[in-house]
Amino acid sequence: MIKTVWLDNPPVNAVNRGITDTLWKELESLASDVHAVVLRGRGERAFSAGADIGGFVSAEDGDGRPAGIQPVADLIERTPVPVVAAIHGYCLGGGLEIALACDLRIATRDAQLGFPEVNLGLLPGGGGTQRAPRLISPGRARWLIMSGERIPAATAEAWGLVEFVVDDLEEGIARYVEPLAKQSPHALGRIKALLNETRDARSGESEFEAFAACLSSDDGQEGVAAFLEKREARWSER
Repeated sequence: MIKTVWLDNPPVNAVNRGITDTLWKELESLASDVHAVVLRGRGERAFSAGADIGGFVSAEDGDGRPAGIQPVADLIERTPVPVVAAIHGYCLGGGLEIALACDLRIATRDAQLGFPEVNLGLLPGGGGTQRAPRLISPGRARWLIMSGERIPAATAEAWGLVEFVVDDLEEGIARYVEPLAKQSPHALGRIKALLNETRDARSGESEFEAFAACLSSDDGQEGVAAFLEKREARWSER
């Protein structure tokens, strides 16, 4: 099953405490049959046009969770299923930082992406200065962060800031997210954890350990059996 989590703060879904609370609550309580998550922005104008700077006034929220974008972006990264940002319209500032924490980004052709913080004498503080250079060239990341300019979806795709540009988000989700949701939840979780662990330093040992864990898992045994028996695999839930 694919779960959709909405960024909902009209008119342009500025990231505030309500949005971060929603992300915490939804991602920390995923049902066992959820195999992929899609983040989307409500309305026609934006995935999210940035952060509501005045919306984060304390270090913690009422539930004891850390406030701000960076902790929730870290939560997205460690969520044990693929998380995909489905972007339309504006994806700026804190909205782009949330998207960068996702495993994949799908964008419509009208999307515009950028970090406008420098125009206010600020800088991206939700992980943007860390994640952007890992996705695109360091020089392009510097330009994007230092100029405050926006780039269209086609340029973002060419740079590697988004993976897929589509005409329609629903069709894009069907094309690129549904295949993920059909895979072994155990294998997907291992793959995601391994990719994050080895993002900055190669580790053949970690890869071998993850492979061995998959091979000995119920899903690994089922996958091999299904291949040999020429049938569709029946994955266990997580």
